[in-house]
Amino acid sequence: MNRLSRKIMTLFAPAAATLLLFAAVASAHVTVAPAQSSTGAWETYTLKVPSEKDVATVQVDLRVPAGAEFKQYEATPGWDVTIEGNKVSWIANGEGIQKGQFQRFYFTAKNPDAAGDIAWDAYQHYADGSLVQWSGEAGTENPHSITSIVQASGGDEHSHGSNVKSDSMSMEEHNAIMKDEEKINSVNPMVYIAVGISLLAFLIAAISILRGRKE
Repeated sequence: MNRLSRKIMTLFAPAAATLLLFAAVASAHVTVAPAQSSTGAWETYTLKVPSEKDVATVQVDLRVPAGAEFKQYEATPGWDVTIEGNKVSWIANGEGIQKGQFQRFYFTAKNPDAAGDIAWDAYQHYADGSLVQWSGEAGTENPHSITSIVQASGGDEHSHGSNVKSDSMSMEEHNAIMKDEEKINSVNPMVYIAVGISLLAFLIAAISILRGRKE
């Protein structure tokens, strides 16, 4: 029985490792929320930056997509903000984002007047001088975030985030941001696929071992 258990665990370990890898990749991306907004709206966006390396994240550069206009940002303790053309940079004046931590940055941008998808390219700088570019297409190792801009209903250009007139946010706006972010940060479908494959491989392996013992 012990030999059977060892064989099953030997086969199960790689599958479990694959599952953990998929889960880590799915949750570690730099993201911009919400994933959907309306044409012409003054949207309050949330840039979420997790730090994955042993050294701190000390700077994040965000490229504002063509057609969108950067308007305001909410001051974040420990961070300075610079704006150069369509590049907005959050630069740490303290310890930065340590390993295992994440930081949210809030800003307001006016959406394009035309419907369509806009991509947010982000560049994450670490204290050791390394750079991670979150500018790839969906499905790549380092994808950028996409916001789908849909036609505003009833000609209301300020249907989402329209009441943002200062650097502060109301509780209603904050709650809306959190709901949108939860949708973006929900489990990647690839995790479910990995779970299914792992369980299937484990089941097949266990059946083969049991048949071998009977023979």
